[in-house]
Amino acid sequence: MRTVGEVARLAGVTVRAGLHHCDEIGLLKPSGRSESGYRLYSYDDLLRLQEIVGWQQLGFSLKDVQALLDRPGYDRGAALRRQRALAEEQRDRFTAMLGALDEALAANLEGRLLKEDTMFEGFDTSAYADEAERRWGDTTEYQESQRRVSGYGAEEWKQVAAEARDIEDAFAACLADGCAPTNARAVAVAERHRQHISRWFYECTPEIHRGLGEMYVADERFRANWDKRCEGLAEYVRSVLVAKSESAE
Repeated sequence: MRTVGEVARLAGVTVRAGLHHCDEIGLLKPSGRSESGYRLYSYDDLLRLQEIVGWQQLGFSLKDVQALLDRPGYDRGAALRRQRALAEEQRDRFTAMLGALDEALAANLEGRLLKEDTMFEGFDTSAYADEAERRWGDTTEYQESQRRVSGYGAEEWKQVAAEARDIEDAFAACLADGCAPTNARAVAVAERHRQHISRWFYECTPEIHRGLGEMYVADERFRANWDKRCEGLAEYVRSVLVAKSESAE
């Protein structure tokens, strides 16, 4: 049996936002407790955590991972084979992208022009769209978002980006000023964030909003996007969105 600190170091995850959170939502319950009440993890717990981390690295949210792992008849071997297949797809995509970037760098250094008909080869912009459709394509929210954005032009997208930057700046300012997640100022920014999504993409209910907060921490790409503004912003935003959701219950 290993302690939560040992497991966090082994898996490269955080204690609070990683292991404790997985315990709270029932995704990874430790098999035991010490005499002092601290979490203790068995070998089987580590195997489950390995699968969780694998799915997260492939872009799945914790909600998606939980649905997969708790599905009746779940087969670990089949799941590992699927993870490997998805990892190979991502490897191939990034290998192609590396080739395109190498060619662009060489052209830049040599002062020559790239061929217009091949300069975008290797940049598979459909990959993220395919992933989004795979994960959420059957939801009303995804379909509504697709319907709305299909009609946006350059000016609409500029407005969307400007509003998003203002909200990000406001969250960062709250964090810098030490505002607690339950602080009225932070909660007001969270409501602006929810209304922004509802206005431009789909009706963002409080429940969906909380789920987004969880995804901002669970998905490394979303976490990196928030944290590039300032360290710890993704976790802070999640805490505010969760606090706001709990206060409304």
